Amino acid sequence: MMRCWRTGATLLFGAGLGAVASRLLSIRDQKEEEERTGLLSRVPVLPVPRVQASELTVSPGASGAVMKYGFPSLANIKTRESYVTSYDPRTRTASWVIERLNPAVLSGSSDRKYCDFKEDDSVHVFHRATNADYRGSGFDRGHLAAAANHKWSQKAMEDTFYLSNVAPQNPHLNQKTWNNLEKLCRSLTKHYLNVYVCTGPLYLPRQEADGKLYVHYQVLGHNHVAVPTHFFKVLILEQADGRGVELRSYVLPNEPLDERLPLERFLVPIETIERASGLLFVPNIMKRSGSLQAITAK
Repeated sequence: MMRCWRTGATLLFGAGLGAVASRLLSIRDQKEEEERTGLLSRVPVLPVPRVQASELTVSPGASGAVMKYGFPSLANIKTRESYVTSYDPRTRTASWVIERLNPAVLSGSSDRKYCDFKEDDSVHVFHRATNADYRGSGFDRGHLAAAANHKWSQKAMEDTFYLSNVAPQNPHLNQKTWNNLEKLCRSLTKHYLNVYVCTGPLYLPRQEADGKLYVHYQVLGHNHVAVPTHFFKVLILEQADGRGVELRSYVLPNEPLDERLPLERFLVPIETIERASGLLFVPNIMKRSGSLQAITAK
């Protein structure tokens, strides 16, 4: 009888200690949650400071100014001399690259003959592409941030030759229609204050004989560099005198295209790219501009 009483008392005492400990842990967790909540409430939606007009003239390709309209995503952000990128270690390519174009960055004495494609040593060796992966593949090393966009600085141009800034691209597409789209981006600097260009790969599904949708893509070399099925470019066209921005968004398949096709044929609604890529553009743009005109056809 005494043993049963002691056992019961022990259990009650243990339960009491457990309840006290649980209560203390609950209070601590509540305080930590309040602290986290308070911290998050102080974090701005856009993780970069607002860029003032004066900052835009300090350095032609300053990466801080590049991100004036925010980050489409927040994973594996890397900054270079004149562009900002988000790297995807699974595909061995970038998820997106953003650059800012204006007459100042497009002029200069930089020459691509002094540039060579090179591995990105900031990426772990397990997750980086090499030149050997592309050799004999039949694909070009297609720039995301184009070399010709950064003539203002030899270092800036050299930075575009990191393999983290390229993706496997059909040679005909790279040298014809894609090149024409890059030229269009540069020509728009004659009509807008700044042209922000976000470029990236897409891996889109295709319906097969069984009626189901599948995502299939080739990989290159020992490191399995993913070959995108499509590419996108989102252009944020900043109008002078604070009249807001225009938005143009293009999707091109990674295959030979008739270069006589007008680029307007590849305009798509921005939400098409946002849904397909997992990125978001419009919410950040609207935080920075009170006026947004999306151009989906010309």
